Amino acid sequence: MNKTLIASIVAAGVTVSAGAAAENIAIVGGKVHTMTSTGTLEKATILIEDNKITKVGKDITVSGEYRVIDATGKVVTPGLMGAFTSLGLVEVPSYGSGVDANAGKAAISAGLDASYAITPDTSLRDITRIEGFTSVASAVSQSATMFKGQGAIVTLGNDETPVTKARAFMVVDVSESGAHKAGGSRAALWVELRDALKQAEYAQNIRFTPQTEWHGMPVADVKALVPVVKGDTPLLVIAHRATDIRQVIALKEEFSSLNITLVGAAEGWRVADEIGAVGFSVILNPESNLPYSFQQNAATLANAGRLNEAGVNVAIGMNTHNIRLASQNAGNAVANGLPYQAGLASLTSSVAKIYGLEDTHGSLKAGMTADVVVWSGDPLEVMHAPTNVIINGEEVKLESRQTKLRDRYLSLESDKPVQYTRP
Repeated sequence: MNKTLIASIVAAGVTVSAGAAAENIAIVGGKVHTMTSTGTLEKATILIEDNKITKVGKDITVSGEYRVIDATGKVVTPGLMGAFTSLGLVEVPSYGSGVDANAGKAAISAGLDASYAITPDTSLRDITRIEGFTSVASAVSQSATMFKGQGAIVTLGNDETPVTKARAFMVVDVSESGAHKAGGSRAALWVELRDALKQAEYAQNIRFTPQTEWHGMPVADVKALVPVVKGDTPLLVIAHRATDIRQVIALKEEFSSLNITLVGAAEGWRVADEIGAVGFSVILNPESNLPYSFQQNAATLANAGRLNEAGVNVAIGMNTHNIRLASQNAGNAVANGLPYQAGLASLTSSVAKIYGLEDTHGSLKAGMTADVVVWSGDPLEVMHAPTNVIINGEEVKLESRQTKLRDRYLSLESDKPVQYTRP
């Protein structure tokens, strides 16, 4: 086979692959939650071309060039977004070689960059996306200091390079866990945190080279904090008790450019008006309703609803292996006072707002990335599930390792032993 023929075959393969990824899709007849000012549309149509949404509305003509997904009697939403995970960084938490989420022995902390470690081959990708999730925010969960480094935005599509936005946010822990890393006391933690941010402010105009004389924190850490103090990179602050949250508010008053989102905030409802006044968003677990520690004495199922009532942008989703259950968590939050549309937003548009992705993710309108989910019914009801999941314009298979095992052993009657069969 000559080189010209080989080149032709390769080129043809590339063309076919690109065409498959850019399939034109029309979702017709569903109840569409746009998550925009347009609101909810009954019996609407969504057109997808070249990995983008091109039209959303009623009475849209669908030509023969579209593959039609009949959503009659079903519900359509933007792809759900996992607000705070370590997906792609951990497989089996107790097995070290599959864990990149723990960097406790690293010499750096704020400078950690999760994007280098994320793998598209994690089994959690398929497990998560069959529940309607199309992207997640992923970060290291353990480090040597209060800083947990820079997280990334990750698509759950079939991409070999799943990171869509590297160094998308910084994480710092000011809870009792962070205090433990800072010598065992919040009395040390807050002094160290302010010192780190002041070093970053000072370093803004320094062009670091190997010859630069610097006697502060590791250069990789201070360089990573520079866009944080400028307000260019969101700062996710893990805090639970009301007094810690008030300290975060005071930090914002001192470093006014910080773009802060609270993570956890189990006692956030106690200072809801203060959080709303300063403009923080909150990522929380609405199932947190027990005093697992002294920093969560006032935890309640009503937390999300009370924060929303105070005007706080609330997002739901603080897990990795079980981020797929966040829609159920949101449903429980709705049952305890969170308005229904706010419950949907907590998994879509509210998450996009936190990470500055409002122009591409979290809602259904022309020009948005085609991350779309068709549901059998109400997405916040546990008895309903996705029937179609489209990520970046490509419909993905609703199967995972678990579903394949289910199918293999569902019927034990076979001519071959089950270990030699494939579902």
